[in-house]
Amino acid sequence: MPHTTSRYLAEGPRVGIRHFTYADGAEFTARARESKDLHHPWLFPPATEEAYAAYAERLIEDPERVGFLVCEKDDGAVAGFININNIVRGGFQSGALGYGAFAHAAGRGLMREGLDLVIGHAFGPMRLHRLEINAQPGNAASVALARGAGFRLEGFSPNMIYIDGAWRDHERWAITAEMRA
Repeated sequence: MPHTTSRYLAEGPRVGIRHFTYADGAEFTARARESKDLHHPWLFPPATEEAYAAYAERLIEDPERVGFLVCEKDDGAVAGFININNIVRGGFQSGALGYGAFAHAAGRGLMREGLDLVIGHAFGPMRLHRLEINAQPGNAASVALARGAGFRLEGFSPNMIYIDGAWRDHERWAITAEMRA
């Protein structure tokens, strides 16, 4: 019997996660354009091939970042993305998560399943100890995803991240490997 290898780093019942590739540009940017109303004013993923190429390059080449595409297992369609940014090694072993669902997948639980897979990969093969999510308080879907995945609210940071022309307040959510166990 021939051995087949999954195209995913990790799989759940409905989704798999895999790394970004440059070849994902056309699908990613089409999904981003379709999802503009869902994302605004919280998130602005690249919507052109040129912007995607620069974005993907950072996620593929920069050792302080890694990007994951959350893909539906039945057809491989990209449902969303989860990135681990600002990876710090040494005594910290931590990273900050950023994520977004695409409109066709929103509200179906696919991102929750994908986030669980990314957390497992981060605390497993990547050997991280702590993950953080910084969510704007008004972004109910993002806060619900953090809470539902077992992250704890650690604090509030006024004017933390510059988004859409202004410094935005954020809630800080975190999970550690011990909390996951």
